[in-house]
Amino acid sequence: MISETQPIENTSLFKKIKSINIINQIVIAIILGVLLAVVAPDTAKSLSMLGSLFVNALKAVAPILVLILVASSIANQKANSDANLKPIVGLYLLGTITAALVAVGMSFIFPVHLTLDLAGAVANPPKGLSEVLTTLAFKVVDNPINALATGNFIGILAWGLGLGFALKKGSDSTKVMVHDFAEAVSSIVKIVIRFAPLGILGLVANTIATTGFSALGEFSHLVLVLLSSMLIIALVVNPIIVFVIMRKNPYPLVLTCLKESGITAFFTRSSAANIPVNMELCKKLDLHEDTYSVSIPLGATVNMAGAAITITVLTLAAANSLQIEVDFGTAILLSVIAAVSACGASGVAGGSLLLIPLACGLFGINSDIAMQVVAIGFIIGVIQDSAETALNSSTDVVFTAAASHHITKNL
Repeated sequence: MISETQPIENTSLFKKIKSINIINQIVIAIILGVLLAVVAPDTAKSLSMLGSLFVNALKAVAPILVLILVASSIANQKANSDANLKPIVGLYLLGTITAALVAVGMSFIFPVHLTLDLAGAVANPPKGLSEVLTTLAFKVVDNPINALATGNFIGILAWGLGLGFALKKGSDSTKVMVHDFAEAVSSIVKIVIRFAPLGILGLVANTIATTGFSALGEFSHLVLVLLSSMLIIALVVNPIIVFVIMRKNPYPLVLTCLKESGITAFFTRSSAANIPVNMELCKKLDLHEDTYSVSIPLGATVNMAGAAITITVLTLAAANSLQIEVDFGTAILLSVIAAVSACGASGVAGGSLLLIPLACGLFGINSDIAMQVVAIGFIIGVIQDSAETALNSSTDVVFTAAASHHITKNL
């Protein structure tokens, strides 16, 4: 009798754990990690293996994810000549690049340093913008197999772009296959991320047990820089852009979008899941359906101001932690790369974090260090990813409405 009921009980327990939202699981893991580090520091240190396994799993899936997602996204883009998308796409790109620039400024004013395991760390920082561009050029033309094996994310991005544009001319069946392959890789990433609570438990427990509570201060500083940058974009930069286009007070539109789109996106943590909310809001704002029916789904993919901020701030934090001096020209180049990377961010929760190694490659930071930064990103993702999604999704409607007003006015 016991042997028959035990599997049922275990299955029931597993289902209960699985039913808990992953954000709540991560919060529980952080609390347990801190408590364990205080009560039993030796045991906490022994859990470092969980954190290492999680970091290595991220390291394994990130390169192939970037290659396939970028190629699939470009190959499956559909042209729509009747939707008047050019001004909206232009605003998406402008907003994303501006967000990365704001993140650079905030990182220079309030530099973030992180406690990382630097044993065996490899970093070959460039000595100037010319060396950065030279290194960048050689990384772009790297052998794709070598790029995947060594974690050369710039080379991977270049091959993803090249394959994507080449496959645009392929048959529909080929495009479907590439899309299905991208979905399969994303599914594997989702499985890895499902184990994030265990990895974070190990990382937090070992970090607090080894360094004390100073690490929590680092995390809070990092979160403040991220959130401040996102608030500047949402409440200062976006309104300025909207005012330039509409020539009237932008705040009624901006605040309406934050209230009706941003709040729901904050809790769903998915721009894709928030598409129906944004479509309904566009209808309420009396925008042209032919335009927003295309621009809103497109924005969920390419309008990634929050992701650009996350990639920029965490990459510069990695550079600061390795005492790499970053000049202004290199920082501007990082902004552009962060913006391009953000436009290819994965649709899974925390997808932008997996593109941090691409930007880190600009400074010669190897994937071992970059993935530690990614893991820290997952620890603060309880707040960071929610705020990032709220900014991304609400901005989709803000820019669609602003550009639609401009289009209507000039018809």
